[in-house]
Amino acid sequence: MPLIILFVAFIACNTEKPVEVEDLTKYVDPQIGSVHGRWFFYTPAAVPFGMAKLAPHTDAYNSKGSWGPTGYDDRHTSIEGFGHFHEFQVGGVVFMPTTGELKTVPGSLEKPDEGYRSRFDKDSEHAETGYYSVVLKDYMIKAELTATTRVGYHRYTFPETGSAHLIIDVGHKQGESSDVTEAYTKLINGNQLEGYVITYPEYVKFCDPGKRVRMYFVSKLNKKPTSYGSFVDDVQKQDSSSTKGIGNGFYLNFDMTEGEVLEIQTGVSYTSIENARLNLDTESEGKSFDVVRADAKKMWQEKLSKIVVEGGREEDRVKFYTGLYHALLGRGISSDINGQYPLVNGGVGQIPLDETGKPKHHHFNTDGMWGGFWNLNQVWALAYPGYFKEYVQSNIDFYQTRGWLHDGEATGVYTNGVQTNFQGLLIASAYNCGIRDFDVKTGYEAAVKNELEYRGRDLGNGKYDLSYFVFDGYVPYKDTTISNGWVFNFGASHTLEYCFSSYAVAQMAKGMGDTKTYEKLIKQAGYYENIFDTETKFIRPKLESGEFIKNFDPMRGWDGFQEGNAFQFTWYVPHDVAGLISLIGKDKFNERLEYMFEKSQKSMFGGGSEEIHSFSGVDKLYNQGNQPCLHQPWLFNFSGKPWLTQKWTREICDVFYGTEPLHGYGYGQDEDQGQLGAWFVLNSMGLFDVQGFSSSKSTVQFGSPMFDKVTITLDPDYYEGKELVIETNNQILGNRYVQSVSFNGKDIENSWIFRDELMKGGVLKFKMDTQPNKDWGASVPPPSMSTE
Repeated sequence: MPLIILFVAFIACNTEKPVEVEDLTKYVDPQIGSVHGRWFFYTPAAVPFGMAKLAPHTDAYNSKGSWGPTGYDDRHTSIEGFGHFHEFQVGGVVFMPTTGELKTVPGSLEKPDEGYRSRFDKDSEHAETGYYSVVLKDYMIKAELTATTRVGYHRYTFPETGSAHLIIDVGHKQGESSDVTEAYTKLINGNQLEGYVITYPEYVKFCDPGKRVRMYFVSKLNKKPTSYGSFVDDVQKQDSSSTKGIGNGFYLNFDMTEGEVLEIQTGVSYTSIENARLNLDTESEGKSFDVVRADAKKMWQEKLSKIVVEGGREEDRVKFYTGLYHALLGRGISSDINGQYPLVNGGVGQIPLDETGKPKHHHFNTDGMWGGFWNLNQVWALAYPGYFKEYVQSNIDFYQTRGWLHDGEATGVYTNGVQTNFQGLLIASAYNCGIRDFDVKTGYEAAVKNELEYRGRDLGNGKYDLSYFVFDGYVPYKDTTISNGWVFNFGASHTLEYCFSSYAVAQMAKGMGDTKTYEKLIKQAGYYENIFDTETKFIRPKLESGEFIKNFDPMRGWDGFQEGNAFQFTWYVPHDVAGLISLIGKDKFNERLEYMFEKSQKSMFGGGSEEIHSFSGVDKLYNQGNQPCLHQPWLFNFSGKPWLTQKWTREICDVFYGTEPLHGYGYGQDEDQGQLGAWFVLNSMGLFDVQGFSSSKSTVQFGSPMFDKVTITLDPDYYEGKELVIETNNQILGNRYVQSVSFNGKDIENSWIFRDELMKGGVLKFKMDTQPNKDWGASVPPPSMSTE
């Protein structure tokens, strides 16, 4: 394939010649999966892990504010504005350029003419890494967006008009933000705006009652308005230079000549207006829109080129780099350029500065890590260990303020999305990977507390039912009703999850030389046996009395299991697959696993194409569209049939994943901040760890690589080797089965390798063919808790 653009990367090598790296951003298509996507999913005008995440909105205004799909949907045909903040439970500050009659409500998708929203044609829309543009058809305005880390850039090109407007909405729900409790905007210096938005998100209402999420902004325009005013809904107040309240906003009026550009630079912050201005002045000084757009592209290229794939099908390279893009887009920075970051109740924390005056790490807003250990942390540990360290340290900083690890944070406030808490596992995973340049002592203290301390648990810090697990050895089948009326009954899945996280922190305890804690935690890791039904060979919910529930149906979703059923969750013993095989029986284990994939193929390994819904696969045998199932095709490596891992991982990559707005990650299923994309990245390279690097001696299992060559640049601050190269011989369509594997010239007979050995770098070679080699890799399974 001809190279469209060549980026030159100077990489230390013997010849010290510049190495030409293909423009990998051309393979990223932000529209993939943008039908029925989450609030934080579609933000093309952003840099990796950025704070300013600009995006068009088609259905964000006054939305429910919970977790469901909102913000932008590729099926919609009109736009209501362009927002700056897009994180879990965080949203607000929306701009919309218009002409003609001044309107201050957006109207609806069904009746766009009732407000200021504008229709647009899809062929005028363009999205790429760090940039978005569209023509607002009703106004003939070309809108363009790009961003630095903390500054959003808008460029609006107008037709000739004496009635141009810029609508600034601050006082209404936007996406996941939920109720606005106070919003403020003021015009200063003739061409600047400053303000803030304070919200009370749905998850905060029961995770951290009474707390608030705060967003601040300062905008600088290249043109002074001819007039201005404020509004509350459709009631306008001319010449009002500020607004404060709810349901409110601001407007600016302009005279524009044909082709005249209104450019706006908006600094954002979660701590103060002053820091929003500091972020704006520092990151925008001397930088035009086009320069920022080019810089954003370079930043994406630098991150994407940590993993360079060659060969294979072009559509698979598109899936790969779009998946990697999504894995690097979510969980954005919440700390300012000076290292200040938001604490609860409007407080401000300070990250230590290095000798040059720069913050030593960043702080982050983040959804929970439910299932992230099967994708995100493995990609981070492999190619971005510095980010993994920062993510862990950010949570440790939160712990030092609030007394607990969070599993979901928005500006210092708990926003736990699933009421478990896997951050202890993440800390242990980083430690077990040799990533230890964080506050290990405090991190270990926090991780142990997360697994053992049941006093003071609630919906914010998660594991609200941990006391049952610690004392009784399982969490019972029992309804829990929370303040908004939601009813939880997830005792069986919580039991399995707490077992897994106990195992991970036990491994860290072993590394720390804490034998007493290790023994306590490793005992908890085995509690999964307490809810295994020897009669049905399924994990089965138990009542408080110790009896299994009656009328048990393993296919019934949500009944003792969060976002799944007993058939799906029975496989959820990733730390001790050998133990699970022993309970079920090896033949039964394989028979059931094979049946599951053969049948699930008919529903495209998820909910199929008939129902567009985030939970469309919850009552199925297998659901690639949700986290609890993502390790299951890799279990054949543990059960003596590694060729079936090769078969089904490849089939899932081909069938479940697509390159369209609707068929991107299943059909409108929940791509949760890059987790499904990261899964494709790992699986297409033929690498994965069922244990999520939770073992003190982690392994990497082998699957079916999809590219001729993969080059992973290894971070010298963490790994000895310069790079890890995966070469695949006889890699053509249909050749999905591994015949042999070697590493640095030495044959590997197992379907796995110890991670520490692999990360020394070198060349991992696969030889492929159309038929399985049933002798290779079948005799010695990867280690499990029962066999360590």
